[in-house]
Amino acid sequence: MIQVLIIGSVWPEPNSSAAGTRMLQLIELLLSKDCKITFASAAAESDHMWDIESLGVTKTNILINDTSFDAFINKLHPSIIIFDRFMTEEQFGWRVAKHLPEALRILNTEDLHSLRRTRQEAFKTKIPFSYSDLKKSDVTKREIASIYRSDLTLIISDIEINILKEQFNIPNNLIYYLPFLLDPITEETKNNWPKFAERRHFITIGNFRHEPNWNSVLHLKETIWPLIRKQLPEVELHIYGAYPPPKATQLHNPQQGFHIKGWAKNAKEIVTQARVCLAPLRFGAGIKGKLAEAMVCGTPSVTTTIGAEGMLGEDSDWNGFIKDKPEEFANAAVRLYNNENIWYQAQQNGIEIINTLFQKEKYSNQFIQHIIKLQNNIENHRSQNFIGSMLQHHTMRSTEFMSRWIEEKNK
Repeated sequence: MIQVLIIGSVWPEPNSSAAGTRMLQLIELLLSKDCKITFASAAAESDHMWDIESLGVTKTNILINDTSFDAFINKLHPSIIIFDRFMTEEQFGWRVAKHLPEALRILNTEDLHSLRRTRQEAFKTKIPFSYSDLKKSDVTKREIASIYRSDLTLIISDIEINILKEQFNIPNNLIYYLPFLLDPITEETKNNWPKFAERRHFITIGNFRHEPNWNSVLHLKETIWPLIRKQLPEVELHIYGAYPPPKATQLHNPQQGFHIKGWAKNAKEIVTQARVCLAPLRFGAGIKGKLAEAMVCGTPSVTTTIGAEGMLGEDSDWNGFIKDKPEEFANAAVRLYNNENIWYQAQQNGIEIINTLFQKEKYSNQFIQHIIKLQNNIENHRSQNFIGSMLQHHTMRSTEFMSRWIEEKNK
């Protein structure tokens, strides 16, 4: 039985975020291949965290900048370590490399944080996004360094794979495309969905702590929803998401049909009852969980170019409409909401996207085969990554001594 340690930046919350869903998919994949998983995190526990112990996963609390972690991994002695996001690799990667040099080190990015952050800054300063700005970012330098220090980095979007190759010359053997792992949508599943006439209202969903989601809600409130409401005065917009701050709940206005609902215990059930999902994202990265979930629930959507990024094949059509201008976005939403024929065609497009791009069985088997191959060839693999070994050398010097200084200071 392969011993796997996952070091999480947070505890998985699949009902709160796409990152939580992604992590649960990885856990279930590894468990299906008879891996024994320990999930460790220094984060505080939350009300919405998943009961991973019920899956057979061992749950462990760890400390940052503390030698107790060294004793923990030496005792556990995993052969595979997965770092959830590059910040976790920065904190614990040098300790793993020092005490378990033979272990396979995998970085799970969720999305490229540097890409999302740079796009966010460009949006706030009202300047066009540029790859030259991405290359100047300190976050980018940290994230790319983490990719080089790892034996393999999981990338969820083919767009981000291309960015890493074309903009940063990351070698093919260091990055691996692993999208959402979703069960196929069968005819039986489709027949069990509520029909067009049985569904009502618009929906949007997303963790309020995630800045692209909060910005999207504001965009709806200030610009897009008034345009839709003018044409559909009896229709409502229901907004779900974990951790809504007071500034979000204050937007609740039933008279305008604008309803802040908060956390959804069963997001799929709620999305399945809605007629159209709205996601006017103006910046972000990765694959958008809310849009994949809408397709899984048979709910057509209207989103932006950023929202649909990484979710369209060469010959596939969107699960609704992709519009970047507010007026066009609103008009497309009204058209999709009112026109039954267009709605059903959009639903079918979503089925084809899920069944073509996110094939659970295909990508799961290929990933496990790749991991086994990598483990059997780890010395040769690392010998081809001189930049990674160089960065690991300097990181173990600088980060180790900084960590030890912090540890002594804390005492």
